[in-house]
Amino acid sequence: MSDLKTDLAALRIEREPERPSRGWIPWVLFLLVAAGGGFAAWQWATRERPVEVELAMASMRSAGTQAAVLNGTGYVAARRRATVSSKITGKVVEVNVEEGMAVTEGQVLARLDDTTQQASLALAEAQAEALRSAVRESEVRLAEAEVLLARFMKLFPAGLVTEMELDATRANADSLDARIDASREQVRVAERQIELARTNLADTIIRAPFSGVAISKDAQPGEIISPVSAGGGFTRTGICTLVDMASLEIEVDVNESYINRVTPGQSVTAVLDAYPDWPIAARVITTVPTADRQTATVLVRIGFLELDPRILPDMGVAVTFLAGGDEEQVDVTRPVALVPQAAIRTENGQSYVFVVVGETVDRRAITTGGRDADRVEVLAGLSAGERVVVVPPQELDTGTRVVPRAP
Repeated sequence: MSDLKTDLAALRIEREPERPSRGWIPWVLFLLVAAGGGFAAWQWATRERPVEVELAMASMRSAGTQAAVLNGTGYVAARRRATVSSKITGKVVEVNVEEGMAVTEGQVLARLDDTTQQASLALAEAQAEALRSAVRESEVRLAEAEVLLARFMKLFPAGLVTEMELDATRANADSLDARIDASREQVRVAERQIELARTNLADTIIRAPFSGVAISKDAQPGEIISPVSAGGGFTRTGICTLVDMASLEIEVDVNESYINRVTPGQSVTAVLDAYPDWPIAARVITTVPTADRQTATVLVRIGFLELDPRILPDMGVAVTFLAGGDEEQVDVTRPVALVPQAAIRTENGQSYVFVVVGETVDRRAITTGGRDADRVEVLAGLSAGERVVVVPPQELDTGTRVVPRAP
């Protein structure tokens, strides 16, 4: 018989030894991830951020192209422009001009009703003729009086006429002579009246004061025209408006801060708004020696070197004043790079710009030349097509990362 204790021991299940607990591992992993995230956030927060800057590309001015020192806008104006009117008030009976018609000096543009002037002239001529007849009558009577006076003077020594009769005859002759002088003066006055009447009659014919082109027709037959405004809105003050196309020029208002860049005789390039691809050579005529205190501008007159039928009065025009004055001599025999003046800094007499290379900037020394409007010539240190920083911030330096500023 087997031992019971031994049998019970055989039925016991052997268990593996207990292993130490690993519940701390997730916490370690969590701490590592948190530390890594914090380090990444610290790096992101302390990283070097790019600076937003305004960029401009260096342009190239071709050889032989003259530099500009100032730009402006203005209008084409005519130095000889007139609204042709009459010297008298009258009714228009004939108009011989149309818009766009070329007229010559002295050409008849219109006629007024001359009925009254014709009658006045006829009256003046009749009055003058009546006075001339009176003079002729007085001259005949004077001749008779002088014959009678001569006869009485021969008879007086013989006592055939009295002294009273002789004196009366002499007084009559002198009176007729004085009357003739007065009548002749009246004839001269009448002749002046005739000249005045003829002038008034001539004033009914309106002629062109100069050769030009009619740009407007302001009156029609049947309307009343007057040299002054009268009769409300029913009286015209002009027949037409004439413009002398040979007197066209440009008028530009230049800000008084830049008027020192404009000199008489300075070369100018003009471009009409209607023909943007047509540069016109021009030259400064003069600067009007006064300023407008309200707009702070000075009027500059510019003349075309050659006129063209496409140039019309009151057209808008953009002008570029070219360099070549006494202060700035610009070399136009070779191409040169141009950058905005605001992109250039100067330190210890050395000019430099910040050039964009990839995502960073490089501080580069340059040699500058003359000015071209709001740009500056770069003679060395920069090539056309490179991008430079405009108005560089104070913190900008070589190697600084930059991004273009949104427009």
